[in-house]
Amino acid sequence: MGDIAIRVENISKRYRIGLKEQAHDTFMGALADLVRQPLKNLKNLRRLTSFDDNSDDSDDVIWALRDVSFEMEVGEVLGVVGKNGAGKSTLLKILSKITGPTYGRASIRGRIAALLEVGTGFHPELTGRENIYLNGSILGMTKREIDLKFDEIVSFAEVEKFIDTPVKRYSSGMRVRLAFAVAAHLEPEILLVDEVLAVGDVAFQRKCLGKMDDVSSEGRTVIFVSHNMGAVSRLCHRGIFFDEGRVMAVGPIDTVIEQYTSHVLDKTQDYAFTPDPAKPIQFTRFQILNEKGEVSTYIDRLEDTVFELEYIVRRKIDGAAVRIMLDGIDGTLICRSADMDWAPGHYIVREPGIYRSRVVLPGKILNTGAFQLRLIINKIGVVYDRQGPFYFDLSDKGTFFSLGGPRGKARPGLMAPEIVKWETAKVGNGRGDN
Repeated sequence: MGDIAIRVENISKRYRIGLKEQAHDTFMGALADLVRQPLKNLKNLRRLTSFDDNSDDSDDVIWALRDVSFEMEVGEVLGVVGKNGAGKSTLLKILSKITGPTYGRASIRGRIAALLEVGTGFHPELTGRENIYLNGSILGMTKREIDLKFDEIVSFAEVEKFIDTPVKRYSSGMRVRLAFAVAAHLEPEILLVDEVLAVGDVAFQRKCLGKMDDVSSEGRTVIFVSHNMGAVSRLCHRGIFFDEGRVMAVGPIDTVIEQYTSHVLDKTQDYAFTPDPAKPIQFTRFQILNEKGEVSTYIDRLEDTVFELEYIVRRKIDGAAVRIMLDGIDGTLICRSADMDWAPGHYIVREPGIYRSRVVLPGKILNTGAFQLRLIINKIGVVYDRQGPFYFDLSDKGTFFSLGGPRGKARPGLMAPEIVKWETAKVGNGRGDN
């Protein structure tokens, strides 16, 4: 066994949630309420700042992590998978010392750099150049060491023209490019990366994957959190699967991904999304239906699969498209489609109202197996809403066209279209040239 880079021992993290607060329009109103109800406010303060171990399961307590333990060797690349809210980001915040655990401890050996969200650790008033040197200093690097990496960082991030501009004026894409470049190039022994591939264009995502390949091949320790199963499978040696703050599986990455996808597929897909009045257009509901109109995650591959989505337009929108992105379970893009593809003139302007779309994926095209779908409302330069991924499974119940074969295994590949036709005719007797 090699040297241990990270040891996590029985870590739990608990949060107190939701006190109903009286809204105040002015400072004097808040002060008057404090004077009027001192005992009530003191009780609320104590309730927020202290925990009673006998009330762990009360309505105002949530556990982001429960009894999490694992070890990582130096040079190992660990993929962390799980649904939103499973505790993945909380774990990284504890390891990077942004927050502390309620119970348990984490031992870390080596300099650590964390990319947990866009621009983490950047000071908005400082320029890109100043933030590079600031982050390098935090990692314990000398100015000379940073100087040697500076040009490579700027080139990778593609922000040469803006390197002396305050970061607060960067777009989200520029910030995440620079943040990733700094974290990956300043040579920490341990790198924590949380969903960096969810931001940025396709070219940048490919650069990130290539750089992370380089980082792992250099023997540095990496924890990689992502919903992109293809990237996780490609980059990681081992995996850990979280659900509701608990470790459900630890082991070889392919085994962990299989357990995770089986878990998320084992639920009926009927989603309602929290309204956000700030969004001019937003998804409100999504369902996956079989050919009979039943909500289901398990569809016969010979039948049509129906994606039914609703969205609300709060004010007139010009030029937006409602899109679906269909991927394999490993994140490989199969196809994308937009409502504007079918009726471009009708959707140039969307008036306020509630809309419902039905998207039909014909049967007899995709192979058996697990798939994922993402929903996006956008136009050039603007993403209004994004939801997913949502998972479903295509099965083969056995027909003349069954793909199972004698060993019960599906044919390789994401597609198995029956639109491919073979025509064969005898053209000779086989006894010589004809």
